[in-house]
Amino acid sequence: MRNYDLTPLYRSAIGFDRLAQLAEHAASNKGNTGYPPYNIELLNEHRYRITMAVAGFSMAELDITSEGDKLLVKGTKAEQSAERQYLYQGIAERGFERTFQLADYVTVIGADLENGLLNIDLKREIPEALKPRKIEIGASRTLEAN
Repeated sequence: MRNYDLTPLYRSAIGFDRLAQLAEHAASNKGNTGYPPYNIELLNEHRYRITMAVAGFSMAELDITSEGDKLLVKGTKAEQSAERQYLYQGIAERGFERTFQLADYVTVIGADLENGLLNIDLKREIPEALKPRKIEIGASRTLEAN
């Protein structure tokens, strides 16, 4: 795997330090191994859904935590009894930890588990102060001299 040095980007870009950190994090990508598989779906302009294939996990074995701009989904598999003897084991029953980087103003609004799929719903809520606003053009005002 190639390692890229993003230090020059930090020096020449003003205000893009977070973007450089995200690119650096994506390049390293140490924690995410591809398990469990997931989809990220755009439902409409401000709604998203992450769907993860978590076959074999119960609700009690899954933990979803949202802190700041990070969403952490963790699956902890309970210890299996030694009574089972597999001839072939193709269903992964190992624990996992998957972290998603959330954009500004994106929050988790709910999650549900159905048919082995964990659905996490997200919504982007831009504060009113940051939304574009129309500036009315009126008659120019002149300063009155005292």
